[in-house]
Amino acid sequence: MTNRIQKGDLQVSEVLDKLISEKVCVNIGVEPDKFWDSFNEIVKEFTPRNKALLEERDVLQAKIDNWHKENKEFDKETYKAFLKEIGYWVEPNDDFEIETSNVDEEISTIAGAQLVVPVMNARFALNAANARWGSLYDALYGTDMISEEDGAERGGAYNEVRGDKVIEFSKDFLNENFPLSSGTYQEIAAFQISDNNLEITLKDQSKVTLEDNDKFEGYSGDVENPSGILLKNNNLHIEIQIDREDSVGKDDLAGIKDILVESAVTTIQDCEDSVAAVDGEDKCTVYANWLGLMQGNLEETFEKGGKTMTRKLNPDRDYSKPDGASFTLPGRSTMLVRNVGHLMTTPAILDGDGNEIFEGIMDAMFTITIAKHDLLSEGKIKNSRTGSIYIVKPKMHGPKEVQLTCDLFAAVEKAVGLEPLTAKIGIMDEERRTTINLKECIKVAKERVIFINTGFLDRTGDEIHTSMEAGPMIRKAQMKQEPWILAYENWNVDKGLQTGFKGKAQIGKGMWAMPDEMLGMYENKTVHPEAGANCAWVPSPTAATLHAMHYHQISVPSVQEALLARKEANMDEILEIPLLKEKLSAEEIQAELDNNAQGILGYVVRWIDQGVGCSKVPDINNVGLMEDRATCRISSQHIANWLHHGLCDEAQVMETMKKMAVVVDEQNSGDPIYENMAPAYDGDAFKAACDLVLKGRVQPSGYTEPILHAQRLVKKAD
Repeated sequence: MTNRIQKGDLQVSEVLDKLISEKVCVNIGVEPDKFWDSFNEIVKEFTPRNKALLEERDVLQAKIDNWHKENKEFDKETYKAFLKEIGYWVEPNDDFEIETSNVDEEISTIAGAQLVVPVMNARFALNAANARWGSLYDALYGTDMISEEDGAERGGAYNEVRGDKVIEFSKDFLNENFPLSSGTYQEIAAFQISDNNLEITLKDQSKVTLEDNDKFEGYSGDVENPSGILLKNNNLHIEIQIDREDSVGKDDLAGIKDILVESAVTTIQDCEDSVAAVDGEDKCTVYANWLGLMQGNLEETFEKGGKTMTRKLNPDRDYSKPDGASFTLPGRSTMLVRNVGHLMTTPAILDGDGNEIFEGIMDAMFTITIAKHDLLSEGKIKNSRTGSIYIVKPKMHGPKEVQLTCDLFAAVEKAVGLEPLTAKIGIMDEERRTTINLKECIKVAKERVIFINTGFLDRTGDEIHTSMEAGPMIRKAQMKQEPWILAYENWNVDKGLQTGFKGKAQIGKGMWAMPDEMLGMYENKTVHPEAGANCAWVPSPTAATLHAMHYHQISVPSVQEALLARKEANMDEILEIPLLKEKLSAEEIQAELDNNAQGILGYVVRWIDQGVGCSKVPDINNVGLMEDRATCRISSQHIANWLHHGLCDEAQVMETMKKMAVVVDEQNSGDPIYENMAPAYDGDAFKAACDLVLKGRVQPSGYTEPILHAQRLVKKAD
């Protein structure tokens, strides 16, 4: 049983009350009693609005379901008129540009990699925050970016053959993006600062400089023997680190020991899809970690390689300008926090009637209040230097729901004594109704918006659920080739640029899901900056360092400038429902069921049994994929759709789930705390996975959270 404290009308989990009174409301001008009184009023004001908007989702979905049942011969013009008639599609108003102010340059003007990390895990949260700078040598050496041919294996002790390949690749990167006036980086013998300029000596003793001297930003150490050379290209820094005593630097002609790359410019500390936070205890962990990040004092001690290590936030980095004047660069990513959406309630706090309050309302109150610590901080570790709080809000359906969020933020600002518009909003374009109304969503938030992005998986899950009655959907692997996907991706960029995002806010793209396949990412993820996105999600700090190279190779502002002149994406293509057009064989159907079931089970078993909201889960071919609730949503909705339209039946689905449970058990055989699903098939995790499919059609918007949260609470009680 949860111990609760009465706070006005609210019944608050004791652990949350203790966090507020002993840590959150300390030295920020907000008394605990005032916090709870204000929150009580906010809950009363926004709960009815939240409920009404969720009811509107259900009403619209029922109308769309009925339309498809009555219109088996699909006519797009009739369909479009219908969507407008029921209020699903809102006619856009006049043109406008966003007016958001006080935005840090990491969000407004610097294009780069973006990490998303579960804030519930302190170690991961710290790793992500510290991923602003990463070793290029380490990122290359430890991944498949460098071939293991010709004796360049990466296992065991340091391999000089592999190391030489890493150094060659890195210096070629410098040659490409920071070319010398003559010669190559492979020929450099020494660096020095002379007459406020970078002077470079080649091995033939000739003196050269950079082809573009404006790319020289500064140095560390002495002018005659600098320990670091700071360069800048496309608003991103790299530091050439020099140490002739280092194990690597001693064998380098110039004494270069590493190339430090500005990597994850921004990080989303996630309270949503990548965490499994289902009660007051879990939410307390989430908020306590966010508090530690905002106060700058979060630490985590852990065992690694037989040694005890303590991780904390990195300090800023000190340099000298070419003229010798001192300056610093941020040592950490600029952090955004992702709240949960409007759907879920939480038992962490009960209202005056004993009902769970909406978790999204709680997240807004807690995360904004906590972030006030950063705004008031006079210490060396700060997040926002412009006095802003950045909150990413997912799973909103259309402009009315964006308006609710903006009004909620305003109410919290007033309650805790912040200036209006301090809390900025990131709008995740991952629901169909938000996509087609994106311009109006942005307009509602034009004074707060700092971010829009696309998310293929959640967007596909919503696509399947919204059009569930239209017919069976194509196979999952084919979905990315459908016209609506490219149109959706382009539409997001178009609307961002049309409303003035260039130089003011982020336009983001989605995750590379295979953390072990970095060569594939390097070869393919150029598509994101080339599409006009000034940030894109990566699965690890290492991936952030490698993806950062793309932003040196591609000037996103230049791409965006060119895209402003193109014809906007076609709405007819966005509304093209990805229906199955050919008859599948029994073998093809079974293979699709196997793939989806294995992915669902592999993710859900860790979520329910271990409380892991995001992890690297081996797929049916044993390729490790970063999985969170978005991937689970699409897989479960896909099977539910085929089940509904008779491509399979419940008996086949259950047989498949049991067969794949055996596979997943085997894949997790090395985990000492893993609980097998087979042969009993009666555990909480297996039940939740089956419910996601068998009850998927009636889940709100096809979301996985209601089932996962309910079953995780059962597991925790057990």
